[in-house]
Parts: sequence; structure tokens; C-alpha cells
Amino acid sequence: MTLLDRLTRPTTQSALRNPQFRRTAIIDIGSNSVRLVVYDGPRRIPFILFNEKVMAGLGADMGRTGAIGAEAMGRGLAALERFARLCVEMSVDQVTCVATAAVRDASNGGEFIARAADLGLEVRVLSGEEEGRASAHGLLSGMPQADGIMGDLGGGSLELVRIRNGRIERGVSLPLGVFRIPEFRRRGRKGLAQRLDELLRERGAAELASGLPFYLIGGSWRALARLDMQLTGYQLPILHHYEMGPDRPAALLRRLNRVGKADIKLSGVSSARLPGLPDAALLLCTIVERLKSSHLTVSAFGLREGLLFEQLTPELRAEDPLLVAARIEGEAQGRFIGHGDQISGWIAPLFGDDPPEWARIRLAACLLADVGWRANPEFRAERGMEFALHGNWVGVSAAERAALAQTLYANFGGSGIAPTLETLASPEFLRRATQWGLAIRLCQRLSGGAQGPLQGSALEVRDGTIMLRLDAAYGGLGGEAIDRRLRQLAQAMGTGFLLDA
Repeated sequence: MTLLDRLTRPTTQSALRNPQFRRTAIIDIGSNSVRLVVYDGPRRIPFILFNEKVMAGLGADMGRTGAIGAEAMGRGLAALERFARLCVEMSVDQVTCVATAAVRDASNGGEFIARAADLGLEVRVLSGEEEGRASAHGLLSGMPQADGIMGDLGGGSLELVRIRNGRIERGVSLPLGVFRIPEFRRRGRKGLAQRLDELLRERGAAELASGLPFYLIGGSWRALARLDMQLTGYQLPILHHYEMGPDRPAALLRRLNRVGKADIKLSGVSSARLPGLPDAALLLCTIVERLKSSHLTVSAFGLREGLLFEQLTPELRAEDPLLVAARIEGEAQGRFIGHGDQISGWIAPLFGDDPPEWARIRLAACLLADVGWRANPEFRAERGMEFALHGNWVGVSAAERAALAQTLYANFGGSGIAPTLETLASPEFLRRATQWGLAIRLCQRLSGGAQGPLQGSALEVRDGTIMLRLDAAYGGLGGEAIDRRLRQLAQAMGTGFLLDA
């Protein structure tokens, strides 16, 4: 009997939901935590409607007893009972419940699955290979062009997967989760390194490619990244796409070994995870040394997002996650449906020499060009900058976030470079973003959000001069406001300007 067969589904919410979206839930039964995430919105990049975890510690006793402890099992099942009820109350259309290393390896894992079935939940136990592929798909969902080695650290296992140019190649699952590290830690640094090499040889992965980027997935490694942000004073506290040099894990390990648990305060990190951070740091140091990783990049997407990604058609998988999300947000908060794409086409002739990766950010900015209009006029520039910089975007680096933020800042009337952005992107990138913003600002003023004025006008650069041409039917749209914004754009681009009406 499935969850939805067992429990009565309320109907009060269903009429209020967007019929184009499908509400899905993932219940992830890990070795350390049991988590429910409910998703809604576009299938390619759904937004998180609800997210809750319980640090059940199902794998905490595995190294000693080989079984899930009684208290841990009770915590885990209590969490499942709550999560099952919430899925029904929230009118979830599809529930996927998966378990990983702790349930997979425990001598009493079958008992846990049976008791979950009594709650109406059908638990799918993932093999190590399935777990690694799902996490790798999660990485690709949020970073489509990833190329390197993915490492997903859980409480009971470590999955390593080679990803080449956005495609998954071979992977291995190793019994080196956070709960298993203390026994090797007692043997010293070399003991863990030797065990890692033994496991790679046993699984035929001794020649795992080295010198590549290493992508970090898993709560413990994300917590280490948060610590690194705090220690380095990083200006953008967003984990996804955060990068560290290969020397940082060793520095973090030294810091963790010098201070007690009570001295470590990390916002967004549960106290139950803190004791395992030195072990997670030691393992990361060992792997980075073994693989000679060029740099480390954090992914906020992992197993759960990968399970959703695996359900998509190839056409949906190929969609750009940043542009999908920007289009959805732009349409939801803007005044004029479809205007972002029209803006993009209208200003494009000025920026034909932009590389493709810059043109992509320019398009995203055009899609978001109207998100600040409801704000107080005195704070629209700040609203645009904050929305772009701190938005829940994926498939975008810190420098690209900064350029997106600068574009909207200039679009909404901000002067110069917005504060803090200079530390995230190059001056050249931010200057270009300012030019994009001023071009969008001109477009918005000229058209008033209507399609006709854009079809009856054109921008171009001719002989070092920006020319704005207005067809005869739209010649009356010129004026002081248009002349002023055209002059601002020309000054930012270092050119002259001409209005041809």
C-alpha cells in the first residue's frame, strides 16, 4: 500500500496550484540525516517549497555493531511518519523515498524498510553505483558544464565519479563515510591514505584521473566550505559554486585541530554535524593530495536533485537552469509578459563581440529587467542588485552573479559600480555589465514595455557612434528622456551617439 493509498488526501490546496507544475517530494534516508524536500515549479529547475531534516544518525553505530542502533532507528522512523503525513497535507503528487549506505549495509536494514512500509512509504535502497550516478546527475543539474571528479561524502560512504564535459563516466563507492573515518584517524594520516589507495585498487579505480577540479557534495563538506567563507571573509555567502584552492582543506584541518567544538560557530550548520568536521576535513585533505586536484568547487545540488534530473527527458535536461529560472522569475515579477526576450534582441547589436558566456548573462539580465519595479523608487537599484546577487540561481559563478547584479543595478538607476561587486568580478566584466544595464534602461524608457516601439526602432554601432533609429510611425517617441539615456549609454561605451527619427 502506497503513502497516497494509505492516507486521505485533502483537496483544499489543489485548486490553488498552478496546473502546469507538478509537486514532487524526495525523502532521503542517509547515514547521518533523514530529510524531506518538497519541490514545485518548472521541472528543469524546481524551487524548494519545504525542506526539513532530522539528524537521526542511522549509521553512527555501524562501525562498532554493523547495525542501526535502537534510538537512531526510532528517530528515523519518527521522522518518516511526520514526513509521510506532511506529503499528504501538502498535496504532493509524487513521493520518492530512497535510502543509502546505512540502510544498505546494516544487518537490520530490512527491519527499517519493513517498518517504513507500515507507514505507507516504499523505500528504494540505492546501490553505491546508483547513489554515485544520482549525485553526479545532481551536480550536472546545477553545473551543466562540470568537468572533473565529483565526491559525495555521506555518513556511511564516499562516492567518486568522473565527469567529462558534462557527461558521467565511471564511478566508485567507497566505505569511507564520516562515521567510518575515526578508526583510520587513530592510525594517523598515512593510515587513511593507504586505505583510500587499497579501496581504489580493489575497485579498479587506481588510475582515477588527477590534476582535475574536484566537486564537493555532502553536508559535512559544505559545512567546511562555510567555515572557509568565514575565515577568509568571503563577500558572497552562497555555497553553490564556491571555490577553494587545493591548500584550503589542510588549513581548515589545522584550524579544526586547534580549537574545540564549542569554539566553532557556523550559521546554517547543525550542532550534530560539527563533531564530524575534523574527520571530513582529513578525508578531503587525503583525497585532494591523492588526486592532485587543481581546485575545489562546492555544489549545493546532489542526490535529491539528481533523482529529479534523472526523470527528465533529454530535451528538458538540456535546458539552461539559469535561464529557465530567470524567465520564470521575470514573468512572475515583471509588468510585461515576454518583454525580456524582446529587450535581449533589441540591445544585442551593440554587443556582438561578447563571448557566449557573457551573452548568456546578458540574456538572464534582460529576463530579469523588470524585477525591481514594485520597490520604492529610491531603492530600486539596490533591490535589483540584491535580487541578482543573492537569488537562488544555479549554473552561475560568483563573477557571473556579480555581473548580473551590476547590470540590474545600472538598469534601475544605480551610479557607478555597486558596493562589494569589485571583489567578485573583474573590472572589465563589471564595465560591460554596466553597459548592458544602461542599454536595458534605454530600451525600457523608449518602449514603455510595449512590443511595437521595439519593432519600429533599432540600435546599432556605426563608425564608432551608437545610432538609435526610429521608424516614421514611431518618430514621436524621441524626446528629452530618450536623449538623456542614449547619452548615458554612449558615455559608458566611450562612443558618440545619434538619434535618427
